[in-house]
Amino acid sequence: MNSRRLRAAAIAMLAVASGATRADDYPAGFGPNPMLPAPHKSLLPTVNIAPARAWAQGQKPLSPAGFNVNAFASGLDHPRWIATLPNGDVLVAETNAPAQHDENAGVKGMVMKKVMKRAGAGMPSPDRITLLRDADGDGVAETRTVFIDKLHSPFGMALVGDDLYVADTDAIVRFKYRSGETHIESPGEKFIDLPAGTINHHWTKNVIASADGKRLYVTIGSNSNAAENGIDAEEGRAAIMEVDIATRQTRLFATGLRNPNGLSWQPQSGALWTAVNERDELGNELVPDYMTSVKDGAFYGWPYSYYGQHVDDRVKPQRADLVQSAVVPDYALGAHTASLGLVFYDAEAFPQHYWNGAFIGQHGSWNRKPRSGYEVIFVPFADGNPSGPPEVILTGFLSSDGHALGRPVGVAVDHAGNLLVADDVGNTVWRVAPASK
Repeated sequence: MNSRRLRAAAIAMLAVASGATRADDYPAGFGPNPMLPAPHKSLLPTVNIAPARAWAQGQKPLSPAGFNVNAFASGLDHPRWIATLPNGDVLVAETNAPAQHDENAGVKGMVMKKVMKRAGAGMPSPDRITLLRDADGDGVAETRTVFIDKLHSPFGMALVGDDLYVADTDAIVRFKYRSGETHIESPGEKFIDLPAGTINHHWTKNVIASADGKRLYVTIGSNSNAAENGIDAEEGRAAIMEVDIATRQTRLFATGLRNPNGLSWQPQSGALWTAVNERDELGNELVPDYMTSVKDGAFYGWPYSYYGQHVDDRVKPQRADLVQSAVVPDYALGAHTASLGLVFYDAEAFPQHYWNGAFIGQHGSWNRKPRSGYEVIFVPFADGNPSGPPEVILTGFLSSDGHALGRPVGVAVDHAGNLLVADDVGNTVWRVAPASK
């Protein structure tokens, strides 16, 4: 663990012990009121990707005292997102970017594709969902089957009654589900189309259902870093869409969210929260990724401004009216951490300190020196709101010589109350459980 992570972990432990939540208790770029430096622009973006290297035999991430970590399933093919089913089965989206998702991206796009391949993200998409089953409860999935295949860069999954909704990169597809089955034979039906096309910059689409099962909420990332492809290319994007299941009518529930991924309902307030990746190329400390409660009809700034009314003058023409209305996010998650996964802890197997708090999978930076992210963090909540500094729950994904042994993405809570983490470079789903289990 490098000095920055050690400092963050120490701060978090001190804050837990004292109950303090002063501004200086938070690491730089984290918390409800992050200090934002002036933008720093350069002709070329910083590129500092951690090249991928496989975990050694028996090697695994590190967790705090009182927890154990084991491989729930290994040898997967780019596992990126997780969903749990009522019977305890675990679904894993083995997926990657569609073959054609950034056409005409130019020289910069070509460079980025090479960089991502070096980071373990340049392989063809497996395009399937795999079912994992731990029938004997020993913490390791002994059953592994292809649950659904021939998908198109699938990501989010949501079960509503006996209907399973899968978010492909260009559509929500609905399948009939029967509890206990290990493979779905039917091809499913297209439920609604989603924005995609030959320019499909942020290809991942997530989906979550409302508690009453009447609506779906779908994340749709922007088609660029900061609208460099033109604002017309952003139609219906950088948003969370609401879908009425009965009528299939859609509307934009919230906008100005550059690249939302994680979606989860906060247990105390019932509010929808999302984890959002903010823009790049404004310096090492800008712009912090964040998680925020999602307000109906709210605009969160992208592309015209960030963190409220901080104007991004690269975007022309500007929209002063929208900037004035931009909502400040609730909690910063560090610059360039690529905070993707988000799940609230709604179980009781972990110590009470973790109840109702948020786990965030930070995939890790590609354009920051020093690197950031590459870990799973926890943010405590009280009365429906963040109540303290971040705490590291899973780390060790970066080797001492700067290689990425893994990169955490999706996070989920299993039926026994343990934390599952999809590691798309380590090709593993990790299980974090209390040491007594």
